[in-house]
Amino acid sequence: MPLTVEPLEATVSTAGGKSTHQLTNNTDQRMIFKIRSINNDEYRVRPVFGFVDPAGNASIEVARLNGPPKDDRIVVQFAPAPKNASDAKEAFGQTELTSMFFINLSATYISHVQ
Repeated sequence: MPLTVEPLEATVSTAGGKSTHQLTNNTDQRMIFKIRSINNDEYRVRPVFGFVDPAGNASIEVARLNGPPKDDRIVVQFAPAPKNASDAKEAFGQTELTSMFFINLSATYISHVQ
């Protein structure tokens, strides 16, 4: 696959928490991506749009807000970036979607032992 992510899944606390994921571009061309959350009430993702240079990496952060236990996922859509594109949000609208994958998220009660 041209773009991959590690880790492909994460477990976060129902009280809120963050997970960081690394996108890796396995091609010799610049890629553009968009992250979509299935559950916008309880998750925030940064950045929503971005570029990954050839053979490069980009980090995305998923933040879980306080809420009930639930399994969710976010969608990573990607395509080769238009040449000379500098604004990922604007450029993404001009691309034909190449592929997508999911990052599975699980919000569970996590007790802290003191």
